[in-house]
Amino acid sequence: MSYTLSIKTNTRDQMIDITSQVQQKLNEDKMDNGICIIYSPHTTAGITINENADPDVKHDVLMALDEVYPWEHEKYRHMEGNTAAHLKTITTGSSQTVIVENNRLLLGQWQGIYFCEFDGPRHRTCIVKFIHQ
Repeated sequence: MSYTLSIKTNTRDQMIDITSQVQQKLNEDKMDNGICIIYSPHTTAGITINENADPDVKHDVLMALDEVYPWEHEKYRHMEGNTAAHLKTITTGSSQTVIVENNRLLLGQWQGIYFCEFDGPRHRTCIVKFIHQ
């Protein structure tokens, strides 16, 4: 069985910590051990794992992605005008896998799971799947 998270983003580029929502679904699933897959079914939004202690990390990541992939570039050809969002999604990836032990996500002390919006604001979904061991 898979679970769907509903996510409302507020800005064009945004990193939303969804760790507690994923853990809540894990609690509902009652899985003791296995793996958790977190997947974004969008071409302009990704999933990443990164530091969740200092909010400046999110700022710095989004700033650096903007520098590498500017929103406007004279050579972009995609008619929708959101090529940068597609490139950022390719960079972050569309999914992450987390080990589950004793009904807990096995994340590092400072790690969190982030839904990364690159073409917002929008209403998005994220799919969480648990594979029991």
